Amino acid sequence: MWICLVVKRNIELMWLIGRLASDFKTIADFRKNNGEAIRMVWCEFVMLCKKLNLLTDAFVAIDGSKFKAVNNRDRNFARAKMKRRLLEVEVSIERYLDQLASADQQAAATANTQKLEDKIAAMKEEMARLKKLEATMLAAPDKQVSLTDPDARSMKTRGTGIVGYKVQTAVDATHHLIVVHEVTNVGSDRRQLANMAKQAQEVITPATDQALKVVADEGYYRGKEILACDEAHTTCHG
Repeated sequence: MWICLVVKRNIELMWLIGRLASDFKTIADFRKNNGEAIRMVWCEFVMLCKKLNLLTDAFVAIDGSKFKAVNNRDRNFARAKMKRRLLEVEVSIERYLDQLASADQQAAATANTQKLEDKIAAMKEEMARLKKLEATMLAAPDKQVSLTDPDARSMKTRGTGIVGYKVQTAVDATHHLIVVHEVTNVGSDRRQLANMAKQAQEVITPATDQALKVVADEGYYRGKEILACDEAHTTCHG
């Protein structure tokens, strides 16, 4: 998304590329259709950094960033949200039935009665759809389902929440180069420290004789993760 903004706001870049500007869908499709090639380019980038001796200081900072998916919040369901939505539909059906009974007693116009019957039918269809979604949701390991982007998950952010992904990144502390990254759909950092440290170690350790040092914020603190890093001869700093 930030690429779309840059090519539409940066005057120098607009001149350089002749005002060409792709939208977010074009960029998303490019990433989806060229995943293997992008990974190969990333490998080449890391190898170049090693040849230039840019990864000689075995010290990385690990952090995670949330990125919003195409899937909006209305098309993501977890247990609490599904329960709330089913209750809303049930209440709507009851309300329309009461209105229909009242219309029958008052001999209201046929057109109004037909509208109420159509609304009740629509609500029953919605109830059936939600029941199917509920079965799919309960069968998922994390009891969550997203309709537009199946891999996206609901994540808490400051003051609200998004449906998206969490990108874990290990950055070289000296030159601020991204050493390794991994896209996950887990909103918490609590179980990511050892995994990211191991990946960074595999990249940096062959280029230096030093033991890897890792710095991360308190969101990564978990005894088992720190123990796993220690067993892999990685020093953690908070």
